[in-house]
Amino acid sequence: MAEGKVGLEVHTYIKTKEKLFCRCKAEHKNTKPNTFVCPICTGQPGCKPMLPNSEAIKKAVKIALMLNFKINTAEKGKKIIWQRKHYNWPDLPKGYQDTMSGSYSIPIGEAGNFLNIKMREMHLEEDPAAWDPVTGCIDYNRSGIPLVEIVTEPDFKTADEVIHWLKQLILTLSYIKAIEKDAGIKVDVNVSSGGERIEIKNLNSLLNIRQAINFEFSRQKKEKVITRETRRFDSVKGITIKMREKEQAEDYRFIPDPDLPIVEIKNQIVNELKKQIPESPQQKLAKIISKYKIDKKNAEILTNNFELAEFFEKVASKIEPNFALPWVTIELLRVLNWNKKTLESENVNINPEHFIELLKLVKEKKLTELKAKQILNGFIPRSFSPLTQLKKTERITDKKEIESICLKVISTNKQAIQDYKSGKKEALDFLMGEVMKLSQRRADYKTAREVLEKLLRAR
Repeated sequence: MAEGKVGLEVHTYIKTKEKLFCRCKAEHKNTKPNTFVCPICTGQPGCKPMLPNSEAIKKAVKIALMLNFKINTAEKGKKIIWQRKHYNWPDLPKGYQDTMSGSYSIPIGEAGNFLNIKMREMHLEEDPAAWDPVTGCIDYNRSGIPLVEIVTEPDFKTADEVIHWLKQLILTLSYIKAIEKDAGIKVDVNVSSGGERIEIKNLNSLLNIRQAINFEFSRQKKEKVITRETRRFDSVKGITIKMREKEQAEDYRFIPDPDLPIVEIKNQIVNELKKQIPESPQQKLAKIISKYKIDKKNAEILTNNFELAEFFEKVASKIEPNFALPWVTIELLRVLNWNKKTLESENVNINPEHFIELLKLVKEKKLTELKAKQILNGFIPRSFSPLTQLKKTERITDKKEIESICLKVISTNKQAIQDYKSGKKEALDFLMGEVMKLSQRRADYKTAREVLEKLLRAR
């Protein structure tokens, strides 16, 4: 396995309703080009930015807290300024990017540590537009959307370490609803196999990040790289290609933006936001394994989604955890996936108490598992109390009633009866399926099978 030193500059979208310096919707995925734009985010002459989006700043602070950064507060004498980072590129309508990074800048957070990887800083900035170099077209929907940039130290040794860390980073930040989990990440990777570091720009998938790092390790060892430069990754050929000599800070001509106010983060705000920080996925994983005696594989299924883990814990407080586990990790996820929804979807409302009622009815053998699964199907978009429908859904255990159902199935499935008599085992399964269907999944399965087999033997 190739090794060296790797540092990351991770860019991820903050989840906000509006852009950073205007009131345009912060939407850019699967949208018609240039529909959420205005003179500010398209850089029209004479247009000045509005006050920075306070929601974006607060969420940036929450991200910093979640990743154990030291917050640069006003009480520490820290004043955070917006700087203009200049470069000429078609996706930058103003000719500069407003950012909290740059020469003599003070970021929101410094000296962070996440999963034993040290992080130098974390700051807020605006995203450029989306430029297609093939067609020359520019989509400004993305221009001005708030981004956080997280800069790590070169603490990674392998591509595998990088991929694992990034997966955990995305999962952890999803717990505080601060980032657009589905919008992906953009990562600049700095790679060194012993000589000068090489920056690989704008990697936007974990697969590309892994391949680019491994290729660059091999290339540097072979070519003995001595010049610092910026490269891009060609995902088709699987190679990195030189773009330009590596820029230095002075190349960007950082200057404070006179149109934007200084940002002062008060201790009071930080303390309020700290109260909103949940357990990390790593903490919750360890707790679920130890408290509920759940195996690691299933515990990871739960903790890969904050809402699912929280839902399970509420259910497990009233239902034996190992009984509840498959109903959450298999049946509930089955229903959600079938409907292409998640627990946090806007139009989904599943009350844990209704789910608990359902499981209690199964445990008390008042509902068959098949009927309970059918009821669960109806919990989307809004759950209901299964007790209100118990008369219509309750398990049928009376042998005479079950026998009547079996006789109807036998009388209408003569071919299956013949198949059964000729030794075809699947015929019995078919007939049992018809019994459950006719009973609307209410017949006690064990009793129904015994009655059906007895009737078939008597024929």
